[in-house]
Amino acid sequence: MSESFPRLHARTRRFTLGVPRGFTIAPGGDRVVFLRTKGGSDPVTCLWEYDVAGGRERLIADPRALAVDEDDLPPEERARRERSREQAGGIVGYSTDSAVTTAAFALSGGLYLADLKTRSVRKLKTAGPVIDPRISPTGEHVGYVTGGALHVHDLEDEVDHVLARPESPEVTYGLAEFIAAEEMDRMRGYWWSPSGDAVLAERADVSPVGRWHIADPANPSRPAVEQRYPAAGTANAGVELFILALDGSRVPVPFQDEYLVTASWDAHALLIVTMARDQRTMRLLRVDPATGSSTLVREDTDPAWVDIVTGVPGHLSDGTLVWAASLDGGHRLIIGDEPVTPATLQVRQILDIDGDAVLFRASGEPTEIALWAYKDGRITLVSPAESGVYSGHTAGGTLVVTGQTLGDEGSVTRVIHHGKARGHIASHAERHGLDLRVSLIRAGGRDLSTAVLFPSGHVPGSVRLPVLMDPYGGPHAQRVLAASGAYLTSQWFADQGFAVIVADGRGTPGRGPEFERAVLHDLASPPLEDQVDALQGAAAQFPDDLDLSRVGIRGWSFGGFLAALAVLRRPDVFHAAIAGAPVTDWRLYDTCYTERYLGLPGDGHYDSSSLFADAEKLDRPLLLIHGLADDNVVAAHTLRLSSALLAAGRPHNVLPLSGVTHMTPQEVVAENLLLLQVDFLKKSLGASSI
Repeated sequence: MSESFPRLHARTRRFTLGVPRGFTIAPGGDRVVFLRTKGGSDPVTCLWEYDVAGGRERLIADPRALAVDEDDLPPEERARRERSREQAGGIVGYSTDSAVTTAAFALSGGLYLADLKTRSVRKLKTAGPVIDPRISPTGEHVGYVTGGALHVHDLEDEVDHVLARPESPEVTYGLAEFIAAEEMDRMRGYWWSPSGDAVLAERADVSPVGRWHIADPANPSRPAVEQRYPAAGTANAGVELFILALDGSRVPVPFQDEYLVTASWDAHALLIVTMARDQRTMRLLRVDPATGSSTLVREDTDPAWVDIVTGVPGHLSDGTLVWAASLDGGHRLIIGDEPVTPATLQVRQILDIDGDAVLFRASGEPTEIALWAYKDGRITLVSPAESGVYSGHTAGGTLVVTGQTLGDEGSVTRVIHHGKARGHIASHAERHGLDLRVSLIRAGGRDLSTAVLFPSGHVPGSVRLPVLMDPYGGPHAQRVLAASGAYLTSQWFADQGFAVIVADGRGTPGRGPEFERAVLHDLASPPLEDQVDALQGAAAQFPDDLDLSRVGIRGWSFGGFLAALAVLRRPDVFHAAIAGAPVTDWRLYDTCYTERYLGLPGDGHYDSSSLFADAEKLDRPLLLIHGLADDNVVAAHTLRLSSALLAAGRPHNVLPLSGVTHMTPQEVVAENLLLLQVDFLKKSLGASSI
């Protein structure tokens, strides 16, 4: 008997296991270092190397061979993995020297060093459990954090130095604070100088941040875990910067803004990027490493908010600045002071700067993310012409392109050297076995990117199916993409007897700043209106296939908020909802995300975007699901909404998940969550006719 999709989906961590990732290309372009598990259901990530000329792989480090027990992860490492949504174990990150001859990584708190030439791996003696080891560009030292202190291990004399020791338990050196990791895509808190004789280090003091407590009600003997959570309108961690030299000197780097966005230290300059608390101003500063004084390089402003683009700042080989900003209605790549991409091409991410070339991801059509290169004043498409979602890396004339189309069973990783194909880096991901029936359309008055999925055996026009809306629908995340992997769960739901609709409304990325900024001061009305618009638009294109008298909606996180919102405010359209880990009151969510869209709580935009005032309106089936160990959208969101519904006398269902965080990596939990959701929808929408 073949394995069910829910079980396979859970066991493979959503089919991410076995997929190569984390690429680093040697300067000469002859080798590619990467991460991958050995199989599609193997959760232990190994370190590998690919020989470009010969097309051969070599295993560098296998955690199992090192006899590492990952049940003993340091709490700080567990938190880092939660922030990065890491679902695998083993070697989930590594760093290399500039020559890519040595790699450093952490395993269960231990610090390991791998010689990439000999494939020898050794464990280094450290002062405590290791977080975020980073080898210096010269390969002579490895930095790491333990107990909040920033250490440097000298690889020649095997001596451990403490560069900075925390002054109190609330202080850390060298780690990104919660907001940077969760909302600014910055997972690091220190940066080596090019010469390897100093680091730029973040000092984070969480003492101003409010204390929250994450309890485990299923195990009352366990004490609650204290967490410093910067809720909207409250204090953030105090962040400072210091240049810490290996000779013991310490130079402060003052800056005026609330947020440290990122930093970059290369042969041309030390740059830092800061952002104001209201997120309408971003400053790029050049820092003098000798004095810590800074000079303003550029200042970007926006009446709504400025956008953080990962991968910048940087420099071309001649020192020309590489930047990205929103200008003239588009997210654009900027070289020096000039935008070099058209406003119609939405730049998503800067991937690599290799000499005079810049590799970046961008969208012309919102459902596609292509790979582009800039060089000598021109931009060139370097990913395949076929519609899909692509990413990659480049160095030394070698280009690694990863991508997936609607027709692909999984992702494909191609290696190209000086324009010639040099083979593929294999994926060991499991095959999902689904017959994808996806139609990408533009729906409604705003031509919303929409995917419509039918059961694999559905004959068009033969029967009107109950409809399941399956959105995320909010900022940062896009669901409607020209890639098969985006629709696996949606297709499985369709195969249970539904027509599934996935729609990206206003606020989602891919269509430019104006579309994204439509949710300013209102996270509820535009996203909800667009789900209704997409539903009606899809029904107009498939009039004989969709039964609009039976419409359910499900979602997680922002999608959970949107699902609950839908049955509360538009019960005439939505007849049942499943809200997973929903944000129900934006006052309970974090500063950086919430204030970007709604301002401060006193600005008057929170009540209209929250759910409590609508509790008495509920007259449709609503299932609330929440992990009790969630430290991002805490369980209080669901519990308080449930209390408001109870006070209003409105029946509803609550499914608490003991020990589950904002992710659901536990295999049995993830599998049964899908099965329980289908059962709820069938009962709520009329099981006899599904």
